[in-house]
Amino acid sequence: MKLSTLNILACPACKSSLSLTAGERDGAEVMVGSLECRGCNSEFPVVRGIPRFVDADSYATSFGRQWNWFRTVQLDSQNGTRESERALRAATGWSVGDYRGALVLDAGVGAGRFAECAARNGAQVFGVDLSAAIDAAFVNIGRLENVHLVQADIFSMPFRDGAFDLAYSIGVLHHTPNPRAAFDKVSAVVKPGGSLAVYLYDRHGPNHLFTDFWRRITTRLPLSVMAALTAAAIPLYYVYRLPLIGKFLHLIVPISMDPNWRWRWLDTFDWYTPRYQWKFLYPEVFRWFRENSFRDVEIFDGPIRMSGVKTCPQE
Repeated sequence: MKLSTLNILACPACKSSLSLTAGERDGAEVMVGSLECRGCNSEFPVVRGIPRFVDADSYATSFGRQWNWFRTVQLDSQNGTRESERALRAATGWSVGDYRGALVLDAGVGAGRFAECAARNGAQVFGVDLSAAIDAAFVNIGRLENVHLVQADIFSMPFRDGAFDLAYSIGVLHHTPNPRAAFDKVSAVVKPGGSLAVYLYDRHGPNHLFTDFWRRITTRLPLSVMAALTAAAIPLYYVYRLPLIGKFLHLIVPISMDPNWRWRWLDTFDWYTPRYQWKFLYPEVFRWFRENSFRDVEIFDGPIRMSGVKTCPQE
């Protein structure tokens, strides 16, 4: 945790400012310490360089395992591609100039793939995650001078309303117990005139019906067993590419068809293990934006990708 992180943090309960008692330091990072609320006197530990506002990862355990097992797979700096940069642009529509000097929230930072891109574009990035994925993110990007990481629940984030110029949540809200309520919480920390972007699963077509059926079983299996089972996607990719039989198999037992075997394994694991996996239609999500005072809502290609600009009080 950097000392400058205090400038944006607030008590998740009463929104008062926090004071830091630093213990162990490592360069610019406070590795061990304690945060105390100046309003309600609540205390929150800093452990392994990360302020911790939750005791456990609750419904997000699979993601903690996932991003520590597959920590570097999707990082552009590690895999030599620009896949995460392209995915971030596709979900937000934002250009490099939009990030420069902006305060940006990554709601559901995972291992840090998108936060790395935003930081490289000149933003001050605050990444929040409920799960132990936050530790993978710290190893990957936590020591970058413009990255700040926090372990917290998206329903109770340690920020004041209207704190951020930009906020995005890519592939996260549909894995929460209540995606609409989670959307409302993220939208609240966007300042008037700021922008919010989300990526959500859609429920068009029959494919999701089979996935949902299998998930009744797979979500009850140990994560280590699911890691082994989903590894089958690596060789099955070549069977699924065959005409007719491949199309049939992909309908009844979907797997990722990413050409990269590591991404294929990761994505298939990601589909079948989370406790929650909601799916939506475009009009539903559009209403979320409008009911949270966003205008200029844009819809992008692919599954549900939308962004909007928050209206100012006088509008």
